[in-house]
Amino acid sequence: MRKTVGVLGICGVLAGCGALQVTPAAVPADSEGQTRPQSRPDGVQTEVQRPPSTARTADEFDTTSSEQRAVAAAAAPESAERALGSTIVSLGNAAQPGFWLETPLVTTPGSGRVVYPETGKSVQVDLIPVADGGSRLSLPAMRLIGVPLTGLAEVEVFSAG
Repeated sequence: MRKTVGVLGICGVLAGCGALQVTPAAVPADSEGQTRPQSRPDGVQTEVQRPPSTARTADEFDTTSSEQRAVAAAAAPESAERALGSTIVSLGNAAQPGFWLETPLVTTPGSGRVVYPETGKSVQVDLIPVADGGSRLSLPAMRLIGVPLTGLAEVEVFSAG
């Protein structure tokens, strides 16, 4: 009986953690659902929309437009792109909009492309350096190239120019 109460108590505490709201450092706090300009590492200005604070599903968190998805998927690889290697990715911060990859494969921000060999699909992304050893891919990028949202997947990473 004592173990059951302890386990139930821990579950209750952990269930409350799901209500925590995290404001990612890369997305400045602004009014929910509003668009704002975002400067990519290559200097191109794009409009991104923060997900609403009530977002709970992948569709609600993915605020990219069909036009943005088409551009990210259709962009041809640059002839001067350089293979950076393969990395295992997990889902990044779903509240951070846009197409990006946080990875230790780069040391400076830049533009690049991620290929998921399982589907053969690729997506243009902003490459963001991290030092912690793990790679995280944005929700819109994962959905576009068919990477499972709840698992780990190996992708190939290329740097533009």
